[in-house]
Amino acid sequence: MRILIAEDDFTSRTMLAAIVKKWGYEPVLAVEGESALEALVGDDAPKLALLDWTMPGMDGLEVCRRLRQLPTSAPPYIIFLTSRGDKDCIVEALESGANDYVIKPYDNAELRARIRVGQRMIEMQTAMNEAKEAVLHEAMHDPLTGIFNRRAILDVLRKEIARSDRSGIPFSIGLCDIDRFKRVNDRYGHQTGDDVLCGFVRAVESALRAYDRIGRYGGEEFLVVAPDSSGEGAERVFERVRESVALKGIETRSGIVPVTVSIGVVSGRGDSDMDALLAAADDALYRAKNTGRNRVVCLNEISRGT
Repeated sequence: MRILIAEDDFTSRTMLAAIVKKWGYEPVLAVEGESALEALVGDDAPKLALLDWTMPGMDGLEVCRRLRQLPTSAPPYIIFLTSRGDKDCIVEALESGANDYVIKPYDNAELRARIRVGQRMIEMQTAMNEAKEAVLHEAMHDPLTGIFNRRAILDVLRKEIARSDRSGIPFSIGLCDIDRFKRVNDRYGHQTGDDVLCGFVRAVESALRAYDRIGRYGGEEFLVVAPDSSGEGAERVFERVRESVALKGIETRSGIVPVTVSIGVVSGRGDSDMDALLAAADDALYRAKNTGRNRVVCLNEISRGT
């Protein structure tokens, strides 16, 4: 673990760096407050800091205050290491956001123990953040295919409508349905059906642009949100998707399974109503299904006023 040592006295800084290095930590040195703050907010910032109170320019107290104002889920663990030992100073440091306070001259064994406490707290915070991210990912992603679930892709669509409202740039959505998917399950079984769903998603993703987004809308239906596209441009985007699926079968545990997709496409703008867009895409998909499948049907733009 890397530890920031912010100390303006050369001898104290050098000795402290040697001590923490002996304990198995990697010291990062700062002479004054500004450089200490910069080190703690930069990329790969140390997770623990030993701050002196009195430093040139910005003092340790101000460094601590500014750090605690930053929005982060992984703030550094701060130990004040200073000769100021009166209770008022201790209280002021802790209220500024410090986690601990050690008075100089310090006992090496005590300082090491306090650093270890800080390390355990950092490890606990890291584990909590990872667990939180895992729960958030699970709440937003389809467990089978790994893409956005219905709630998440609809949230993407809401944001795209808002973005279009600000920028005036249209977008399109495509409701994609795997043709005759029930036959796949009936013939090969549901495990192979799951393989088809996952392979289908990979085929679609390979045809989309980097900024397009796909989510599982329900069953074998998938919703694609394609920013900066409308009319013929939108049709080209989704025709690539259709071709990517149709030109090669899906590799499964039962072998290669041929699959095609029908897609209903509609373009929208910032004044579009989300429910109207989805209803129009569903209508376009219905037309694609009823005119032979394995095709893209595009409808005109849908706005709030239509």
